[in-house]
Amino acid sequence: MCGIVGLFLKNPRLEPQLGALLATMLETMTDRGPDSAGFAIYGSPADMLKLTLRGPDSATLAAVVAALEAATGQAYGAEARDTHIVLSVPAAAEEAVRDWLCAHAPGIDVVSAGRRMEIYKEVGRPAAVARRFGLAGMAGSHGIGHTRMATESAVTTDGAHPFSTGPDECLVHNGSLSNHNDLRRRLRRAGLSFATQNDTEVAAGYLTWRMREGASLRQALESSLDDLDGFFTFVVGTETGFAVLRDPIACKPAVMAETGDYVAFGSEYRALVGLPGIAAATVFEPEPARVYVWERQ
Repeated sequence: MCGIVGLFLKNPRLEPQLGALLATMLETMTDRGPDSAGFAIYGSPADMLKLTLRGPDSATLAAVVAALEAATGQAYGAEARDTHIVLSVPAAAEEAVRDWLCAHAPGIDVVSAGRRMEIYKEVGRPAAVARRFGLAGMAGSHGIGHTRMATESAVTTDGAHPFSTGPDECLVHNGSLSNHNDLRRRLRRAGLSFATQNDTEVAAGYLTWRMREGASLRQALESSLDDLDGFFTFVVGTETGFAVLRDPIACKPAVMAETGDYVAFGSEYRALVGLPGIAAATVFEPEPARVYVWERQ
């Protein structure tokens, strides 16, 4: 069934509250997805690339980072949060760091990369996942979150959303894609790589590929209506953007609210009721097969 939430702040004065607001929204969607949860936060731009890693525990991650720094002769300003750690990596060194991790730390996953985006996800109830990573204390301009009810695969962190296949790009999804295996093969031939067999990762990869070929976020989502088979609601984050799309049938629930201060998304309205000024917001159900995009420079 799964639950999706998203919050895009128009008003910079609300940025210190982003994590706390998103945490409440995420917890409200617990009964739609009690198995695992995850979220992406877009904070202030960093001078270097933020590489978010996930491992079995903090001690293992610390040991891997120490070995990486010894091998490369460089410190990476690691910031640990439970089973994840964020490295500050020069953009030119990203490929070398990824290659080292692949060769020497096969149990460590690269969850995300970008100047602004950090992704955290784990098995467990949404409130517990949010607490483990300190979501309520995070600040930023926008964020998206997902609560998962595993219906077609095992309950593992690999199946948790968001999925990211490009810098500062991520996607959460409620639904099921029927042609993801064929599309995954096509995208691999185009140079993309995938860490899981999850259909949502393929959807993320499809958008990355389209935008890499020159499409805007809106154009990439419009193309997905022709190329993705199945039923879905997508919420997408980029470095400056936030987007929503439902398939032409739109069988998955979705509701949005917009004020002069923010745009918010929830699988159900109750995810939005704690937002400031919600009583005066324009509340609407996103139309089928219509792309909604908000950008902030």
